[in-house]
Amino acid sequence: MRNGLLFFVGLFAALVFSWAGVVLWPNQQLARLAPLFDENEGKAFPLRAPGLAAQGQQVYADLGCAVCHTQQVRRPGFGADKERGWGEHQSVARDYIYQTRVHLGESRVGPDLANAGGRKAPYDEEDLLKLLYAGAGGMPSYKFLFEQRSIANRQPSDHALPLYGNLTPPVGQEVVPTHRARALVAYLLSLKQTYEYPEARPVEPAAPKEPEKQ
Repeated sequence: MRNGLLFFVGLFAALVFSWAGVVLWPNQQLARLAPLFDENEGKAFPLRAPGLAAQGQQVYADLGCAVCHTQQVRRPGFGADKERGWGEHQSVARDYIYQTRVHLGESRVGPDLANAGGRKAPYDEEDLLKLLYAGAGGMPSYKFLFEQRSIANRQPSDHALPLYGNLTPPVGQEVVPTHRARALVAYLLSLKQTYEYPEARPVEPAAPKEPEKQ
């Protein structure tokens, strides 16, 4: 009985120390991370997302976008993320300090979105809205985020999508993005991991020491 008690005490202690090492200590380390103030830029990084983008993060979560898209750029040597144009440097913990729910993602059925708003060939709001409406490749259409309505006896909306071909709405109708669609696009355009933090810079290997002369 005494050995059994010691066994369970040891097992409980192992679980507690494992939990503290894997969950508690990393959480304490990340909780102390603060924005990095750049004197040359005159502002701190990362920047807070504007209000509409913050609402769009919830839409991103509701639609399950993280199932097919990641938001983490791997360091050189661990993948071809830089070559694909997904980011100039690896993602680090500081990139996510203002996000209440980090969408690192599960798989890359679609491209990584960590820098969707800061790509060299950037998307604009209209591009992303059309992509959401029409879909492309393996990405489904999200037409339920848009409203088709009549423009009879009313001024056409400033937000109506210019659609052509088989996407053109019937005569006298227009397609207008809902608030959820515009919030989602604002969130995507706010994703910019473009600032290079010191911890994101690759570690240079130490130069080999010259043998001491005898």
